[in-house]
Amino acid sequence: MSSGRVVVDEPAWVHYGQLYVESREDYSDLGECFGGQQNGLCGAAVDGKLFLITGLHTGKVGFTVEVHDDAPPVDDQWEEIVEASFKPEGDAVLVTWGGEQRWRLGLASIDHRVRYCGWGMDAGHQADSGSNDDDAPVDRYLLQFWPAAPTPDRVVKQTGAYAAYWHAVASPQPPPTAQVG
Repeated sequence: MSSGRVVVDEPAWVHYGQLYVESREDYSDLGECFGGQQNGLCGAAVDGKLFLITGLHTGKVGFTVEVHDDAPPVDDQWEEIVEASFKPEGDAVLVTWGGEQRWRLGLASIDHRVRYCGWGMDAGHQADSGSNDDDAPVDRYLLQFWPAAPTPDRVVKQTGAYAAYWHAVASPQPPPTAQVG
């Protein structure tokens, strides 16, 4: 049984339907982050970075991050579930677009598996933007980390049209060029 801790559990303000986990300073674009992957929701192709897609274009989404000692069970109540491998290259931080919000995740600099789950992505995409700060989030997300050897990314569950769109965008992207550390 997985024991874990919640490190973020609050609304995150998104722009362009994007959030990031960063552990290095340089910029990577969407195509690079999803290059060579099957899933189009959690781009992990660039070392030390995660590029996360949300349904809502601009506004507040529900967001939770958990760090576990081992793989937590898959919660089938989520509509969208993807997994990828991730190794922080320094202090891993969840960052909103433009750096408006930042949360330190406290991850060790070891190989992790990450599971990104979404609920309400299609509704978020249709809403496009939240009307004001007092509205309840239309879509919500869960990001889980646990130590694990690197393995290819995968789509665990896909139910919505917006997630299917992003998976189709990711799959033809070429893998990123060799990275110089």
